[in-house]
Amino acid sequence: MAAPSSAWLEWAAEYTKAAQAECRPPPEWAARVSAAAGDGGDVPWSAGLAEVLARALLSGAGGGAPAAAAWKYAEAALAARLASPALLLALLSTRIIPHRFSRPMDYRLYLELLKRHGFNFHYQMKAANFRKIMDLIDAELSLSKIFGISTCQPGVFVVHFVLCILWQLVDVVLDDEGLLELTPENKAQWPTRPEDVSTFEETFTEQRTEKIEKLQKMNTATTMELIEHLLRDKVITRILSLARENMQSHWEAFTNRLHLLATNSSTLQNSAISSEPFQQLILGECNVYGETKHNMCKRFHPIVASNPLSSPNGRCLGASYSALWIPIDMYLEDCLDGSIAATNSIEILSGLVKALQSVNRSTWHDAFLALWVASLRLVQREREPIEGPVPHLDTRLCMLLSITTLAIADIIEEADSLCNETELSSHMKEKKSIGNLRNKLMLSLQILGDYESLLVPPPYVVPAANQAATKAAMFISGISNNGYMENVNGMNYSGNMRHLIVESCISRNLLDTSAYYWPGYISNHANSISHTLPSQLAGWSSFMKGAPLTQSLVNMLLSTPAPSLAEVKKLFEVAINGSDDDNVSAATVLCGATLLRGWNFQEHTVRLVVKLLSPSDPINCSGRESQLIKLGPMLNVILSGISAVDYAPIFSFHGLIPELAAALMAICEVFGCLSPSVSWTLRTGEEISAHTVFSNAFILLLRLWKFNHPPLEYCVLGDGAPVGSQLTPEYLLLLRNSQVLSSSSLAKQRNGQRQLLVPTSHPSSEHPIFMDSFPKLKLWYRQHQACLASTLSGLAHGTPVRNNVDSLLNLMFRKANKGGTSIGSLSGSSSISNSSGPGGDDSHLWPQLPAWEILEAVPFVVDAALTACSHGRLFPRELATGLKDLADFLPASLATIVSYFSAEVTRGVWKPASMNGSDWPSPSANLSMVEEHIKKIVATTGVDVPRLATGGSSLGTLPLPLAAFVSLTITYKLDKASERFLNLAGPALENLAASCPWPSMAIVAALWTQKVKRWSDFLVFSASRTVFHHNNEAVVQLLRSCFAATLGMSSTSVCSCGGVASLLGHGYCPGGFTPVAPGILYLRIFRCIKDCSILAEDILDLLMLSVKDIAETTVPKQRPDKLKKTKYGMRQGQVSLSTAMTQVKVAASLGATLVWLSGGPALVQSLIQEMLPSWFLTVQNLDQGGSSGGMVYKLGGHALAYLAVYSGMFAWGIDSTPVSRRRERVTRSHLQFLASALDGKISLGCDPSLWRAYVSGVLGLVVECTPCWVQEVDLKVLKRLSSGLRQWGEEGLAVALLRRAGPEAMGAAAELILGREW
Repeated sequence: MAAPSSAWLEWAAEYTKAAQAECRPPPEWAARVSAAAGDGGDVPWSAGLAEVLARALLSGAGGGAPAAAAWKYAEAALAARLASPALLLALLSTRIIPHRFSRPMDYRLYLELLKRHGFNFHYQMKAANFRKIMDLIDAELSLSKIFGISTCQPGVFVVHFVLCILWQLVDVVLDDEGLLELTPENKAQWPTRPEDVSTFEETFTEQRTEKIEKLQKMNTATTMELIEHLLRDKVITRILSLARENMQSHWEAFTNRLHLLATNSSTLQNSAISSEPFQQLILGECNVYGETKHNMCKRFHPIVASNPLSSPNGRCLGASYSALWIPIDMYLEDCLDGSIAATNSIEILSGLVKALQSVNRSTWHDAFLALWVASLRLVQREREPIEGPVPHLDTRLCMLLSITTLAIADIIEEADSLCNETELSSHMKEKKSIGNLRNKLMLSLQILGDYESLLVPPPYVVPAANQAATKAAMFISGISNNGYMENVNGMNYSGNMRHLIVESCISRNLLDTSAYYWPGYISNHANSISHTLPSQLAGWSSFMKGAPLTQSLVNMLLSTPAPSLAEVKKLFEVAINGSDDDNVSAATVLCGATLLRGWNFQEHTVRLVVKLLSPSDPINCSGRESQLIKLGPMLNVILSGISAVDYAPIFSFHGLIPELAAALMAICEVFGCLSPSVSWTLRTGEEISAHTVFSNAFILLLRLWKFNHPPLEYCVLGDGAPVGSQLTPEYLLLLRNSQVLSSSSLAKQRNGQRQLLVPTSHPSSEHPIFMDSFPKLKLWYRQHQACLASTLSGLAHGTPVRNNVDSLLNLMFRKANKGGTSIGSLSGSSSISNSSGPGGDDSHLWPQLPAWEILEAVPFVVDAALTACSHGRLFPRELATGLKDLADFLPASLATIVSYFSAEVTRGVWKPASMNGSDWPSPSANLSMVEEHIKKIVATTGVDVPRLATGGSSLGTLPLPLAAFVSLTITYKLDKASERFLNLAGPALENLAASCPWPSMAIVAALWTQKVKRWSDFLVFSASRTVFHHNNEAVVQLLRSCFAATLGMSSTSVCSCGGVASLLGHGYCPGGFTPVAPGILYLRIFRCIKDCSILAEDILDLLMLSVKDIAETTVPKQRPDKLKKTKYGMRQGQVSLSTAMTQVKVAASLGATLVWLSGGPALVQSLIQEMLPSWFLTVQNLDQGGSSGGMVYKLGGHALAYLAVYSGMFAWGIDSTPVSRRRERVTRSHLQFLASALDGKISLGCDPSLWRAYVSGVLGLVVECTPCWVQEVDLKVLKRLSSGLRQWGEEGLAVALLRRAGPEAMGAAAELILGREW
């Protein structure tokens, strides 16, 4: 501490000594010093006078009147604002605290000064010399060095100083009670003993008398009381909240000591001091508002209901708490529409649950319970599935028993990882919360037992549920179980879906076998079902004991899923290292029931299957010597096995579509270069050729993206394109390469922990792969794009392609050629010359060309054939038969045929084909039936169905390419061999017919219904969806029905109670043709809407109309400001308002879900950046006639706030690491708009109360639910927003906004806290 330098300070020091000696009154001393300071040019809060007083106080070692006078002079100086309190107390703290045992009275007086003047910074910060004071204190206490943050800002300095002083007091009590040794550092942060500091030259001694010892104990108690007083102070707790938010490592160390003090201090335990403020600070329950988090929740979330998901009866109520989880139901149902997504459903679902848990302010057991209930509802909607080329129950069970479980595991593992990274101590609330997540999961599953109707297993799943229940009963009974149920001894207990869920959790180490002892988990009686499970599992027991894979054993294993991961790993080893026959058998078994129904380890199985498809680096897979060629038979059984309609979605759910696509591209590249003479003979005697392997791989690859949609569509629509329509081979490879890079990064290390047991879980190649790695595929893809974009050009004579076209045409239509005229000469679009057709057996007629060369010729072949048919030179039946022959020769050519017909339909240059029953098949027999059933299906929407038939019959017409395509598909038999080809052609036919004018799809449905009666339900439902494809008004009406059904405001809904039951109903009931819930209809049609950007505008308008209905029907008609308050501050009518706000939130969550699912992140970005600002700029008259008393505007503002935040959370998550850089751009842009409007730079057209409700709502939700978003916004923008909020009187929200902005905003937040009278 330097000596005073100015003359007046030297005078002040001498005068103070004299005044002490003469015991002059403090007012007199203060008056003389104040006058001298003014004459000396010093400023209030003088730093020099603080140093003078410190020396005077510290020199009073002898005690007595002079020493007492010095303390009185210090009190007077601080009260009169003559000296800096912060500097004086900082100087005293490092000198008096270490000597508190020898000078207890000085320490007692220091505590009194600290309590009175230590934290009055509001005016000190305005002093001209505050910068100097900050520097002096920083040098004295080493704040910047210890905390690692510069104290250059006044606000930052205040945070450091408050934490430092409180830390010193805590260390004092710990040291007094001998607890300091229990801290990890084993010492105080600032000196508490004389040997730790350099003392003054003077020595202070006091005789240790009984009175002094008593005084020391009193000082300890006083220190504890002061700590409690500070922790109860609103300003102090708000300042400390900034330290907790931005100085986490130091905050953890401080709260460690505070926890040690609260739990072990005898002073605290023996006093009347409450431990509540200690616990609140330790557990983080005090926030920047000095309120508990529950009160904070009410401030920004008045609409949060108090009833949790504890009763199964609450899951259907429209405005109930359970309705707030509708986005989960919508997302799960959307995953099951048959589209293939290149995303990871586990990550999306876990992010969705985290977002909803945050915004709903729910407990984790409620969040987990909501997820289980939604997944069970998904399964129950498919109890009696309709037949058709769509995913069925297996896919839904995968979502429940694999994906949902893995999503919960992802949440728990992320929490565990966060716990390990931050090294939180065991007493911290965060770690307790993390450690309790497994307990929350257990609680949710225990409560789930009350949902009996949802837990009834579909008949297909009953054996597996019984097996799970029997396994638990055997464990409880102490009967050993080796996994194959060999010791079942007649036991067979009735199981339900919860038993399967629990087994799924146990297999992933989320639960242990203590779950078997839950009350009611095992029923007291066994059922009488025949015991077939042990015999089925006996096959797996034999396999694990080394039995050879005979055909009979393979058949047994193929229909029964493996009991555990060990069997799967052994299958994989056999497939890799076994003989040629054994690897085929092992691969066959792996792709059977084990892949489809091995839910407890499905994430491992799908990865192993992909690994088998890519045994070598795709970059080097070219030429006849490729390793892939040797594995042709095994690859073929895998490709055939996973071509079923239920398999591709499973790979999609697990996020393996990009990796699977890369493997398929390599297979296509290699086998497409081989002649069909390259073949293999299987153990069963079946012979397969290179064409077979190529076709299976190629068709499966093309199912992974919308190959038959014109590329121009994506360029024109841009962000308006439907979700998933942008998938291309290049994009799939880009995603795959991104996964390769991220798999080795620290950010993805946690996600890989779940797969550490599988050594092959990483991508097959760690190198990036591009289309250049597959030159033949790239060449075909370019030709494919060219054919879609424009008509075909003629071929030059003598080229290999021309010769191949001639050869294929003559083989396809050799019977027509025998009539005298070849198809080539009849072609108008290509001048293909006539050539005589070869004779002999068909198997020797087709050219032995590699698949790529044939595919290059197919577009020209189909073009010539269709042209000949349009000119009457080729009968429609002959056209269909010829195309079928070509597809039979090379099934992969079906993909090119599909893309050609799709492109030609969009060009509109072909004359329509009359479906008259002579030239083309007639739909008249079923058309009327299709029309009536369509009307029933869409009955709840209020949409009119255009007439199909007149007088009970109609000839109808179809565009010629569509007529040819549907005729071709009808020629296929519905057997297992044709299934994988129809899985490609079926959706393409539906999309193509849906894009044609009404009633094309209805005619197609009628034609196919004649061929396959059992598909009639599926076909009619598909036809009903096209009612909305060509009528925007019908789509809007359907959306309106979705809002009305969800809110319980629809008289035609399938369920009058609202919520999920009304929105999604119970699925599609086969055979009954009952009305389908509007949500199901919308989820099945939105992907065919060409421009989804229009949907967001419609959803926004419908949301506000719903809010208007809510305001008019629920909120009291009197004005809110006229409602009387009760003695607790609540307004009369609050219950009604709360109900209305809950409905508003439900409506907003539905709207956000519809926007997100329909257009993805691109549409969400358009909504937040463009549509919402435009909406605020225009005049909106929502309260015509004042029927809602103006409440519609406030409710509307909250609705729009929730819409924006919900949409952003769904699209980009709430984690600190965003899934896309787009989140940062959108957040910055929108908050910049809000700041400009608050600044008055933008003139708004909306109602002021709506605008205020929106701004407060959005910022409140972001602060409380998505704090990571705040840190992505420029600090200047946040300060402008904070300033605007203060002008509205929203100081609490203004502070919270800055508090969430990170260390850079800590100073500004502190200044704002100190600048308000709390």
